[in-house]
Amino acid sequence: MDIKEYFARISYQGSPNKPDLATMSDILQHHIQAVPFENLSIHCGERIELNLEATYNKIVRKKRGGWCMENNYLLSWVLKTLGYDITLLGGNVYFPELNAYAAEINHLLLQVKLDGKSYIVDGGFGLAYQMWQPMELISGTDQPQTPGVFRFQEESGTWYFEKVKRKQLVLNPSTSTSQNAENEDCRRIYLFTLQPRVIEEFRGCNAHLQTDPDSVCVTKSICSLQTSDGIRALVGWKLTEMKYNYKDNMDLVEIRILADEEIEKTLKEKFNITLDKKFVPVNTSRISLF
Repeated sequence: MDIKEYFARISYQGSPNKPDLATMSDILQHHIQAVPFENLSIHCGERIELNLEATYNKIVRKKRGGWCMENNYLLSWVLKTLGYDITLLGGNVYFPELNAYAAEINHLLLQVKLDGKSYIVDGGFGLAYQMWQPMELISGTDQPQTPGVFRFQEESGTWYFEKVKRKQLVLNPSTSTSQNAENEDCRRIYLFTLQPRVIEEFRGCNAHLQTDPDSVCVTKSICSLQTSDGIRALVGWKLTEMKYNYKDNMDLVEIRILADEEIEKTLKEKFNITLDKKFVPVNTSRISLF
């Protein structure tokens, strides 16, 4: 495992010798625009290992992506290597169709203490709810970023992460998301506490998410990548491309349904992913990801 090899993977050419907020933000930005959030291994018959060397080999050398426990575990190694003070935290993701948070932790995120302040760094949520810069851990304060306005709300030691949504101009609304998702003004994303975690606490979750037949990661094949001005995502056969703040606080959304023979080419051209095994797209869950 070589930090320079990782920097080459994410096309980062800045100085690694200044462990400050600007460097951390720059690394996060490069990571999310180079490394997809994806669960394609599940739909290729591969096992997702919660092992740092295996994750490094997959993301850095094979140029794949990963889900939260892979992306953020790798980022924790990167930031620790550069001298940052890192704590692993566990989150419970919100499912809008169920109007409920997951009962058990199912998301890995990072707390970074820097210059007397605490920040949340999360390079592994993906889709339209991916933060683009580290967020200061303060309650009730809007923190505008390119994807939209994010904020934390703290209640009795539990922190809630949410995003104020923009309106969407959908070029082909017949293939759009559910009406409920479109009518939301604010999306709850996940909750978390500041209880420090160790990676062993995520092993059960890592196994459950890729084997439980009701897991959204089993019922949906997902690949998303942040771009310079938005995101692109392939969920099942549905390719969504979004341009943030296209005009008048509105995001531009274009959706296409791909044929089976277009999938492999799209993964290569849009996400720079080449798979070793046969990929079987899936999208049977009704849970909205946008």
